[in-house]
Amino acid sequence: MRIPYEATGAIGRQYIALGPEIVAAILLTLQNGWTVANIDAGVLAAGEVEITERLRDGMRAALNSGSLPWAKSFIVALGMESRSTPAATTPDGRTDIPVYVVEVFLRYGEHDPHAIIECKRLDGADTHLCREYVVEGVDRFRTGKYGENHAAGFMAGYLLRGDAADATGGVNAYFSRVRRTAEQLTASDILDHPNFWRSAHQRADPRPPIDLHHAFLAIF
Repeated sequence: MRIPYEATGAIGRQYIALGPEIVAAILLTLQNGWTVANIDAGVLAAGEVEITERLRDGMRAALNSGSLPWAKSFIVALGMESRSTPAATTPDGRTDIPVYVVEVFLRYGEHDPHAIIECKRLDGADTHLCREYVVEGVDRFRTGKYGENHAAGFMAGYLLRGDAADATGGVNAYFSRVRRTAEQLTASDILDHPNFWRSAHQRADPRPPIDLHHAFLAIF
């Protein structure tokens, strides 16, 4: 897999700009992991923690199945405490699903996660959950709390009801209410699939902008 990078990031750290084929592989690993995660209505109602644990196990199983050609390229790690910047002396966040790209580590020795997946329950008709998806999910990337030196972040939306179109409609309605229409979700330009969407977000200087890639996951 080709992995382009900028040698020096605008924020003084190794800037991780994963190529579109890597972004696509992470999204497809999410989707394949979901199909083997054994999520039912009871689990979906239980809460994000159990769902995320099952999704992580599913992603690992998908990579170990031999069906994905990039299986040896990724390591799907346990959720962990994280520091938004190297200067932070104590953890100030906890990532849901960190992903390591083997070539990134071999090339740069970067020990922090190379991609972060933030997971949230979502219902497009529930204004509270749509707000939480943005404030407790999207904004963690936008502010640099997660992925400060990443060009891309990832979100998994666990759909309690409806489909991806319903979910994006609810999230985009929230962005409209708070006058952030430039950040609304649009169809993915990486993969042509109704469950994959993207959004773009400015961050405070000297951090560069970040693209978020969204995978909306419903019970089969």
